[in-house]
Amino acid sequence: MAVQSDKIFVNLPVKDLKKSVQFFNEVGFGFNAQFSDENAACMVISEHIFVMLLSEPYFKNFTKKKVADASKSTEMILAISASSKESVDEIVYKALSSGGKISNDPQDHGFMYAWSFQDVDGHLWEVIYMDESAASQG
Repeated sequence: MAVQSDKIFVNLPVKDLKKSVQFFNEVGFGFNAQFSDENAACMVISEHIFVMLLSEPYFKNFTKKKVADASKSTEMILAISASSKESVDEIVYKALSSGGKISNDPQDHGFMYAWSFQDVDGHLWEVIYMDESAASQG
């Protein structure tokens, strides 16, 4: 039987929790106060997707490995969907105006449009719009 799960919680180490929460608030994401405190903030991506922003000292409690410095190396790229090309641009522009940096230039493949940014800790975020009806025709 295949593993099935109905929610995902991504855990990200952050250097300054308050700064990261402010950044993502300005980008447009909300937070669940029930699962947030001085060590962690639960960012809500959707009804089933959450990003736990964890202060680095707290994050270190969950691993025996060295915590990567996202400003110097990449371990993963977090990709989220958007409802339109305009929505992709809006999210990335908000990230840039809130202290984020460009990761890659926008890429328009006709049926798919993507643009990526780095958050204040250097984590990579890709925002994607896909016209699924056009993708299935091509």
